Amino acid sequence: MEFEPSEVPLQPLSTTRHKCSACFKQYKKKEHLIEHIKTSYHSVHDPKCGVCNKHCKSFESLREHVAGPLSKVKCSSIFAERGCILCLKICSSVDSLNEHEEMCHLATPRPIDTAEMLYSEDEVDISNGISSIKNREAVAIDCEMVGGGSDCSLDLCARVCLVDEDEKLIFHTFVLPQIPVTDYRYEITGITEVNLQDAMPLNEVRERILQILHNGESISRVRLDGGRAKVLVGHNLEKHLDCLKMNYPDHLWRDTATYRPLMKTNFVSHSLKYLTKTYLGYDIQVGFHDPYQDSVSVMRLYKRIRSQDHPMEGTIRVSNSPALSFSSSSDPWKSMAHENMTPNELLEISRSNYKCWCLDSRDAARAEVSDGDALP
Repeated sequence: MEFEPSEVPLQPLSTTRHKCSACFKQYKKKEHLIEHIKTSYHSVHDPKCGVCNKHCKSFESLREHVAGPLSKVKCSSIFAERGCILCLKICSSVDSLNEHEEMCHLATPRPIDTAEMLYSEDEVDISNGISSIKNREAVAIDCEMVGGGSDCSLDLCARVCLVDEDEKLIFHTFVLPQIPVTDYRYEITGITEVNLQDAMPLNEVRERILQILHNGESISRVRLDGGRAKVLVGHNLEKHLDCLKMNYPDHLWRDTATYRPLMKTNFVSHSLKYLTKTYLGYDIQVGFHDPYQDSVSVMRLYKRIRSQDHPMEGTIRVSNSPALSFSSSSDPWKSMAHENMTPNELLEISRSNYKCWCLDSRDAARAEVSDGDALP
């Protein structure tokens, strides 16, 4: 049967779109969606909109989604009514939002001059290799740096402060640099020549800090899996450790400058001043930088992220097919029939490319159970 040109039946164009269940991007071909899921590293740890459940790569991108100039109408209207501007949580009612904000909006830490040292030097005994400070999971550090060298560009540690998870001051001292100071950077540090006249030598400072961090654990164990050693929290830790001329295993670092959800949408670091104002609700570094306030602020940021209640990434069975079961220790992208999986199933096997700090709470809980089992 022949048709006139005008009578040839038109074939319907394919309008099937394959939508990512995390960020909602759409693709014409299934293989493009699969490649997107593999390279985007969506996971249960992503910052997520409490209205539409869209996954975002950072809290800044989530903030733009719910309160930015191009935000979705439904999400922005609900967030404006009962969303927390600090942690971006959507509360169930305006009353619950008011209660939540009272806890979420924190007060500025007191200045270091009014903070009392929690432990005496006898409690951080560096002679026997064991610190008596054994009950804290994390320690926050902040260093104030002066300038050295002919052009004043060398960062020399002149003051250091450590706080525990309860915001108690556990170590604080002025530090005697190993080379002459050419710029005290007084407008920022508030440090003068007088402060450093009887300051503690850098080598002794480093030894005392490592004693606190190692927490009586052997160096080999600290390097392997940490053991009882402390998690070290700070902002731009590499710079702080460099000015202290100190090494500490990076698997124990928790750096608010490089933690992906706290970075800009282009993965450039925010300042600690910005993070504190945006996520904790108060100002720091107004005038002289206060190392105690900075240490407490990074600890608060860390604890707020750590307290997130994300679903467990464990052994998952997607669909009812035994072929689509896998262990969290295996690589599902090498062993599964992805073309037969739904977008939700693809999202379930996707994993984050960074360690979420919420996992520290689970690690600590497992360690407590292990220690309990080891008791006679």
